[in-house]
Amino acid sequence: MALLVYVDNILIANNDPQAVADLKVVLNKQFKLKDLGNLKYFLGLKVVRSEKGISLCPRKYALEVINDVGVLGCKPVKTPMEVNLKLSKDEGELLNDAGMYRRLIGRLLFLTISRPDITCLVHRLSQFMSKPREPHLKPAYRVI
Repeated sequence: MALLVYVDNILIANNDPQAVADLKVVLNKQFKLKDLGNLKYFLGLKVVRSEKGISLCPRKYALEVINDVGVLGCKPVKTPMEVNLKLSKDEGELLNDAGMYRRLIGRLLFLTISRPDITCLVHRLSQFMSKPREPHLKPAYRVI
């Protein structure tokens, strides 16, 4: 049995449907539960089941990030990082709103759960969270 809790969302998984139903009864006695049925979305990720297994689709979450940043109409690039990109902790002007950079990198870190192709770059950009600078923002936007 796997029980995943995030704030007020609970995901219960088990190969035995009766065990899941029994757990729901026990939990419902202590807490008021609202059963939403089979899992379709969890934390912005679409969950797709097939005979081969379960896959996560980040499309909805990624579109929210793209829209929030304001680059919805931009053209896509072939690679998430420029070739031979060199980033420095001291070069460039400090960002006026460091919180905006931190939120963006945090959202991209969450996206790496289902997008391993951007993991290396996002982790590299996360090294500059304490004092983000203008040259760090451009590659972050490119990942989007």
